Amino acid sequence: MADDLFAVTDKPVSIGEITQKVIRPECGAVTTFTGTVRELTNGKRTLSLEYHAYKSMAVKMLEQIGQEIQEKWPDTLAAITHRTGHLQISDIAVVIAVSSPHRKAAYEANQYAIERIKEIVPIWKKEHWADGTKWVGDQLETTAYPQGKPPKGDAL
Repeated sequence: MADDLFAVTDKPVSIGEITQKVIRPECGAVTTFTGTVRELTNGKRTLSLEYHAYKSMAVKMLEQIGQEIQEKWPDTLAAITHRTGHLQISDIAVVIAVSSPHRKAAYEANQYAIERIKEIVPIWKKEHWADGTKWVGDQLETTAYPQGKPPKGDAL
């Protein structure tokens, strides 16, 4: 798989750039998913988010998701970029683009990708509210961290 298809970056993410990575002449469908920072979660107002990642492992896991997609939907190609750092409301946190000859596979693979990211990619989110902060996300909820935050080292 091409190295540039899967990335974790602290720079703003371009939907167009990620989409261009998967456009191919044999494909009639390209789906994109753009995850942005939302203001309200369960009625609570979010001021901003902070994403941290174990970057080298996160990229490997994104590559694994791309491989899984190709195995499940053989004619597809996926590109995924996730942003880290401090993000404001409406900032883009993740972009997933999937191309395939037909739309059904592109839609299914794209939905599969975002669900797998939440399951296996070591990226953590800290929500900032007016009355405090909290680390949230499936990886933290299912893995015990002594201080309730991701490990140091490769984390951004």
